[in-house]
Amino acid sequence: MLTDATAVLGALSFILWAGLLLSRGWFWRADQRLDEAVADGRRDWPRVVAVIAARNEAPTIAQAVDSLLKQDYPGDFRVVLVDDNSDDGTAAKGRAAAGDSGRLGVVAGRPLEPGWTGKLWALDQGLEEAERVSPEATYILLTDADIAHDPENLRRLVAKAENHRLDLVSLMVLLHCESPWEHLLHPAFVFFFQKLYPFPWVNDPDRPDAAAAGGCMLVRRTALERAGGVGSIRGRLIDDCALAERIKRNGPIWLGLAEKVRSLRAHDGLRGIWRMVARTAFTQLNQSALALIGTVIGMALLYLTPPAVTLAGAAIGETAAALSGLAAWLLMAVAYRPTSRLYGQPGWLALLLPLAALLFTLMTVDSARRHWRKRGGSWKGRSYKFPI
Repeated sequence: MLTDATAVLGALSFILWAGLLLSRGWFWRADQRLDEAVADGRRDWPRVVAVIAARNEAPTIAQAVDSLLKQDYPGDFRVVLVDDNSDDGTAAKGRAAAGDSGRLGVVAGRPLEPGWTGKLWALDQGLEEAERVSPEATYILLTDADIAHDPENLRRLVAKAENHRLDLVSLMVLLHCESPWEHLLHPAFVFFFQKLYPFPWVNDPDRPDAAAAGGCMLVRRTALERAGGVGSIRGRLIDDCALAERIKRNGPIWLGLAEKVRSLRAHDGLRGIWRMVARTAFTQLNQSALALIGTVIGMALLYLTPPAVTLAGAAIGETAAALSGLAAWLLMAVAYRPTSRLYGQPGWLALLLPLAALLFTLMTVDSARRHWRKRGGSWKGRSYKFPI
């Protein structure tokens, strides 16, 4: 009886993985990338303003600002930094990085208004300043204070938007990946994000699927205005995807994986990554207990069952069960390999995806626990108990 159940679970996991690989927009291929070659013959490069919302980002803000000011963009480009009530010298370090370039404006953030999340409130003030310093700007680059852009990034983003008449071009940047926990969890996070929001579906104008990555979002200003600005999503914790959804209602968007743009934020071991994920994971499930239960069951069947069946089958000497679990496990690793390769990881690390999945499942459960205990989403010293 146990042998039969084990074999059935292994076969079910294999079928589920085969279905995912064939039916969910080929998300696992991780092939949505910006074109390397950009035509330099264009003469009318549109004006762009970058807006950075920063709260206590002293360790990374200088490098982030410097990477923006070193863009090889041929058109007019300015940067607005909103210092969101920092107490660690963020604004001073940003100004020092800009030197006397004259292209950086620093805005002292006003106290947080009720009903707003901190980042969106800061971005709203940054957009006001962008309108003042460059009222004719065609695009707004929304980026974070811990993102380092390669010198060609802005030119390639604008070329993508102009050539394909896109209202939003976004990149999922390379996450910081140096510590053992980061190597285990960060590529897996990117893989799960692609599975949740298949990039080819997001990039298909005929499909309703929409998503973006908040670290790098080039938005057409008129499209942002049609969407109601960031004020239309003022209370959302997962603001990037919420904004992408509103923008795609009126025009096409594009989301891809970065190969050179990278996050500078190092996390404090497992605890730091756990805190980041638990902040919004239950919100992603619309704070639904049923969705949480479904997610736990789905993650168990997809990620935990294959290695469990493989080991159990081997332990009891049931070859068929062990092989069915191993087949599902290998299929999972094959699906994960393009994403793990993006992070320069050896192939065998793809076999550890079940461990990463287990940890992310526990983080999601903890996120629900925090919500039910009325702790809400906490970040940068602020707590949001009832996000919209």
